[in-house]
Amino acid sequence: MDELTPLTLATLDRLPAQVRVPRYGRAQLSAGIVHIGLGNFHRAHQAWYLHRLFDQGLNHDWAILGAGVRARDAAMRDRLLAQDCLCTLVELDPSGKSAEVTGAMIGFLAVKPDNAALVAQMADPAIRIVSLTVTEGGYFIDPASGGFDSAHPDIVHDAANPARPRTAFGAMVAALRLRRARGAGPFTGLCCDNLQGNGAVLRQSVVSLARLSDPDLADWIDARCTFPNSMVDCIVPATGAREIALAHGFGIDDTAPVTHENFRQWVIEDDFCAGRPDWDRAGVTFTDNVHDYEAMKIRILNGGHQVISNCGELLGLNTIAQTMAHDRIRAFLRRVVRHEIAPHVALVPGATPLAYLDQIERRFANPEIADTTRRVAFDGSSRHPGFIVPSIRDGLHSGAPVAGLALVSALWARYCTGTREDGSAIDANDPNWDALQSVAQAAAQNPRLWLEQRQYYGDLAQQPRFADAFCDWLDMIYADGVDASLAQYLHQAKA
Repeated sequence: MDELTPLTLATLDRLPAQVRVPRYGRAQLSAGIVHIGLGNFHRAHQAWYLHRLFDQGLNHDWAILGAGVRARDAAMRDRLLAQDCLCTLVELDPSGKSAEVTGAMIGFLAVKPDNAALVAQMADPAIRIVSLTVTEGGYFIDPASGGFDSAHPDIVHDAANPARPRTAFGAMVAALRLRRARGAGPFTGLCCDNLQGNGAVLRQSVVSLARLSDPDLADWIDARCTFPNSMVDCIVPATGAREIALAHGFGIDDTAPVTHENFRQWVIEDDFCAGRPDWDRAGVTFTDNVHDYEAMKIRILNGGHQVISNCGELLGLNTIAQTMAHDRIRAFLRRVVRHEIAPHVALVPGATPLAYLDQIERRFANPEIADTTRRVAFDGSSRHPGFIVPSIRDGLHSGAPVAGLALVSALWARYCTGTREDGSAIDANDPNWDALQSVAQAAAQNPRLWLEQRQYYGDLAQQPRFADAFCDWLDMIYADGVDASLAQYLHQAKA
C-alpha cells in the first residue's frame, strides 16, 4: 500500500475499511487496571479481551494504564504515547491476514528508577487490579527450593529502601502500604505469566518482600489482597521489520505493531477482592480448576516449545514453523509429548491431552507465524525447570519413560555451548548465559556436570534412569550430531 496513515486517535477514521477500529471513544474510558510489562503478549492477549469488552459498551471504567520498571521500558513508552497508546494487531491466520486497532490502554506511566509514579498510581483507589507480564524468570524464585529468593540484590535493596523500590513487587508493596494507611483498601494482583500456580507465585513474591520490611503490612496483604491463578495462551512473535511491514500492508504506520496467531485462551480463578471486568462476556473462562488447564498448557505447549526449539536452533532452523516441517523434529515432539508428558496431564472440560497435542501441532506449524526458535529458546534456565523438569519427575515417580525428556535436556546443554552444528555462534540467550555456557562446555567431556546444577535439576543427577540416559544422549549428540540422535530416539521408541 503506497500511502500510510499514522496511527493516532485523530486518524482512526482514515484507516482502510477492512481494519477494525475501536467502537468506543477515549473520553468514555477511565483507568481501573495498572499493567506492568507492556510487551507484545499483553497487548495481543489481555488488552485485547478488555478492548473487545469495551466494544460491547461494557466496563468502561476498567481501562489500562501501562507501566514498566526497567530502563528499556521507557523506549516502548515513547513509541506508544506517540500513537495515543493505540496498537495494531495483525492476526496471522493461514487462510488470510486481518488487522485490528485496539485502544484499551489510555496512558503509560513515567519509567523512573524510584518508581514513584507507579507507586502513586497503584495507590489510587480507582485502581482495583494490578496485572503483570514480567516473564517467567521475573518473580525472584529460588530454582532449587521454589521459595522466594530474598538474597537477590534487587530484593535486598527494596527491603532496605521500601519507599524507593526497584522491582515491580516492591512498588506493589509500597502502594499497598499507602492504601492501607489511607483506608483505600486492597487491590487484586493478577499474574499473566506462564507459571504453574502463577497467582500463588505472585502472592509469594509480594508478601515475602513485604515481610522483610513490615511484617504487619505483609499480614494485611496476605489477608486482604487476592491473587487469582490464571492460564494465558496465544503465540505472539517479537516485533521486527517484518511485523512493521505487515502493518504497513494494511496502510497503518505503527511503530509497535503486534502479530499473533488465530487463537487465544484465558482461564482465570474468579477471586477478585475489588471487583473485575466482565471478561467472561469477551470469551474468558472463569473456573475453580485453573490448575488443570494451566498444567496442560504449560506441560504440552510451553514444554513442547522447549522440546523443539533447541534442536531447531542447533540445526540452523530459524522459526518454529520450520522445525515442524522437519520430519524428525515433528516426530520427536509428538513422541515425547504423547508418551512422556501427556500421561501426567489431567483432563479438562472439552479437551483431552492428545487432542490438545493435535491442536498444538497445527498452531506450531502455522507458516504465517514467524516465531523464532531463538525467542522460544530464550531463558531456558527458567523454562526448563518450569516446563520440562516437572514431567521428568512425574515420569520417574510413575515408572513412565523419560528417555525423550533426557534428550531434550541434552539438547539444551549442547545449545548452551554457544555454537550451532554448522559452527556458527549462538549469541547469549539467557540471563544466566555465561554460567550456563561454562558448564555446558565442561559437560562436553563430563556430561554429569550439567545435571549437577541443582538450581535447575535438584537431585536428578542422582536419579540413574534419567541421568544415565542424559549422559548417553549428550555423548551421542557430540559424536553423531543432533539429527542422528533424534533418529536414534525415534528408532528406540518404536522398538
